[in-house]
Amino acid sequence: MGNIFGTLFRIATWGESHGGGVGVVIDGCPPGLPLTEEDVQFELDRRRPGQSDITTPRKETDTVHFLSGVYEGKTLGTPIAMNVVNKDHRPSAYSEMREKYRPSHADFTYQQKFGRRMAEGGGRSSARETIGRVAAGAVAKKVLKLGLGVDIIAYIERVHDITMPELATAPTLEQVEASPVRCPDAATAEKMIERIKEVRSQGDSVGGLVKCHITGCPVGLGAPVFDRLEADLGKAMLSLPATKGFEVGSGFDGTFLKGSEHNDLFENREGQVRTKTNRSGGVQGGISNGEEIYFRVGFKPTATILQKQATVDLQGQETELMGRGRHDACVVPRAVPIVEAMSALVVLDHYLRHQAQNRTFQFPQ
Repeated sequence: MGNIFGTLFRIATWGESHGGGVGVVIDGCPPGLPLTEEDVQFELDRRRPGQSDITTPRKETDTVHFLSGVYEGKTLGTPIAMNVVNKDHRPSAYSEMREKYRPSHADFTYQQKFGRRMAEGGGRSSARETIGRVAAGAVAKKVLKLGLGVDIIAYIERVHDITMPELATAPTLEQVEASPVRCPDAATAEKMIERIKEVRSQGDSVGGLVKCHITGCPVGLGAPVFDRLEADLGKAMLSLPATKGFEVGSGFDGTFLKGSEHNDLFENREGQVRTKTNRSGGVQGGISNGEEIYFRVGFKPTATILQKQATVDLQGQETELMGRGRHDACVVPRAVPIVEAMSALVVLDHYLRHQAQNRTFQFPQ
């Protein structure tokens, strides 16, 4: 019921924000991949809380443990189970939320759908669920890098109304990680940090944009009609907590252009068919064309703010609620590795599907 993602490279995440732990099971990982807990831990450390003074102060090491699927440093081809134990529980911060709905949270919708909900941290609706996605994404990223030479890098392009200058090429991981806000432009990053600290001091929050680049993706990934590559990327991104928008290539800006201005003209570049421009964002007809894939994901302001807000209780009576607990004033910096992880899951799954359909049989010519 909505906890499994992928077709051939499939993941199932499990666990609640304040339960015993969270994790993931991967089914469909190729055997023989060199893989250690340190490979996965690197990505989880980028996502974890408490990593800087602009993120939630919740103290979790998010230490991952392999439970199955890896033997003597290599994958077996069997399901890979990974577990991360929750340690810094503070359920008392959510006592009032048992009786009142938090504005713009999933409290009301979960209650209506299931007839009950986990009040502490929102349970499955918490962004802590994304630990499983990042862990699985770390595995997918390594398969793509070692097997195909695919690189995936995301970064913050905008926080609130502060936007970084357009980059000519994708930044390096070192450039992105140089700032806790994960904006590769140093001057803009400082302004973003100041804005986040400012709104946090007011008990408020802000959102922003994450931009992602996928380079080295082969031609032919995706499918016509329903399983288009950009459609699956869109589903992956919009399944993340706090997302409200997705655009690929020129996106909504492309609607201001004429066809003669927007079309990507073909050329023969050193014996390869390429496009002179890339307003399509590396995808045409739902299938990758060999150019760089790039897209943006919009994240709303964090729903929990430390201000009194009007709401209703479980009986529908009007009341007020003061936000408590430990929360990010801006979720976007910690969303960067999550966007990369979901991108890797989609691309690897489509590569395996492409191979299964197009490389299975050799028919007579």
